[in-house]
Amino acid sequence: MSARPDTEDRISRLLSLIGQPARIRILLVLSEQDACVCHLEAALGMRQSSISQHLMALREADIVYTSREGRNIFYHLQHPEVIDILLQSAKVAGISGEDMEAVRGKPVPGCGCPHCNPDRAEEIVC
Repeated sequence: MSARPDTEDRISRLLSLIGQPARIRILLVLSEQDACVCHLEAALGMRQSSISQHLMALREADIVYTSREGRNIFYHLQHPEVIDILLQSAKVAGISGEDMEAVRGKPVPGCGCPHCNPDRAEEIVC
């Protein structure tokens, strides 16, 4: 018997929400640094529209939040503990730490975002 009737449902909703491969990849990039959509595009090789849809779902669930820096909007982890869930899940699935590091966001050659190109930050709008 659970302490609260909706406990299992809330956990299930969270796991369902973060359980999509694209969202896992987005969260892993955000675990390394805050990012704008254009950085996520370059880091993940995904289309902007797809990334935006996933970010909207993560934002509505209060897993990420946004901030504005000049003309750019950056995404941040609201609950960095979600990364612990992903890392523990990877461990249970037999995925090595080395394999997880390969998925995480790294500086992306050719990325035009303000974090990767601070000299051009005023010109770049994501």
